Amino acid sequence: MARHPPPPAVAPAVALVAMLSLASCCVPAARPAAAAGAEQRQLHPVILIPGAGGNQLEARLTEEYTPSSLACRLWPLVRGRGGWFRLWFDPSVLVAPLTRCFAERMMLYYDPAADDYRNAAGVETRVSDFGSTSTLRYLDPSLKFVTGYMNTLASALEKAGYEEGRDLFGAPYDFRYGLAAPGHPSPVGGAYLERLRLLVEAACAANGGRPAVLVAPSLGGLFALQLLARSSPPWRAAHVARLVTLSAPWGGSVQEMLTFASGNTLGVPFVDASIIRDEQRSSESNMWLLPAPGVFGNTTLVVSRRHGDYRTYTAKNMTAFLRDIGFEEGVEPYRSRIRPLVEALPEPGVPVTCLVGTGVDTVESLVFGDGGFDDGPETVVYGDGDGTVNLASLLGPIKAWADSPAQVVEVVELPKVSHTGILNDKSALQQIVRILDSINLNATSYQQS
Repeated sequence: MARHPPPPAVAPAVALVAMLSLASCCVPAARPAAAAGAEQRQLHPVILIPGAGGNQLEARLTEEYTPSSLACRLWPLVRGRGGWFRLWFDPSVLVAPLTRCFAERMMLYYDPAADDYRNAAGVETRVSDFGSTSTLRYLDPSLKFVTGYMNTLASALEKAGYEEGRDLFGAPYDFRYGLAAPGHPSPVGGAYLERLRLLVEAACAANGGRPAVLVAPSLGGLFALQLLARSSPPWRAAHVARLVTLSAPWGGSVQEMLTFASGNTLGVPFVDASIIRDEQRSSESNMWLLPAPGVFGNTTLVVSRRHGDYRTYTAKNMTAFLRDIGFEEGVEPYRSRIRPLVEALPEPGVPVTCLVGTGVDTVESLVFGDGGFDDGPETVVYGDGDGTVNLASLLGPIKAWADSPAQVVEVVELPKVSHTGILNDKSALQQIVRILDSINLNATSYQQS
């Protein structure tokens, strides 16, 4: 274990894109000449399910919107048809006066009476081009160099013979929202699962009934797992050939506790952590990513030594942690909606391959001093993981799957590959293509026999 001060600053746009960790398909691109041989192959369709912050998010403001400043009233100066503009990702968030505008528009609010989350008053949001990979290739098409997300992976699949809109699809979503335990409403997350289900069925039907392969990095893996767990065995068998996850945070991440305690700028300069902290705390999906009790148990994750009052926090007393950081409004939704959801990890019910990065310094525990949570940790202890998700979360929960005779599990460890780097890592891309080649070869052999 290594003890270090908090992480150093990194390039602003790149780091902010990493921080936060719905209609028609686009016009199919021309098939690359190198993939001409794929015309004779029977390809299983692939559906890409992005992680948190992994696709563009649009917003528009209504008369109910109450801006906190004149800048927020006027920004952005140019808006699209119907008043829509790109909320995520917009580089203006890096400009101090506009950071607050971004945060207040991204905020979610928990309504105890409705037991559900909602947007800020006067803020409408949408995810466009559901079914297409267009909004998850680049978070800002005008800044492709620094906001590329799944383009490298999508391009690798196209070189392997896949074609946008024919057998390659994307499933973007409003990543601020999550899911809840049974018995609790979750209309946004539930509607996404239903759209994803219909997309899977349509992709299969358009490709000779061949079941789809779901490729899901990070938070996308949790949504994919919930889709499978909430579907019947016959549906899974008919529609999903395999689930491929990349750095899925099955048991959450200790780094999320830093996000909730102090706000997490990931070293981006000029961004006030206290402003984005409220927005980050409000995200239902961020709460879903807090360390799961079943994975982290009674291990001390956070220590507070403020004014000699020594307190420790584990995944099992998360409600005390939320109260002590001043986030009382998060206690009830965590206790009733999130904790039951993460207590047990359901089996996917289809073959699964988990690609995980290892050997990268990952936040393992945090020590806060006299300045309290607002001042950030005075000491950060690092352990193994992918730089964002701890190894215990990446591997621990799926060990139970390997013991199940009905569940096929393949784990591929990628040394020194980070959470954000896995989508561009050559070895990871080769593994994904290998998996698809194996599935497609079997499909072709079956058709010819």
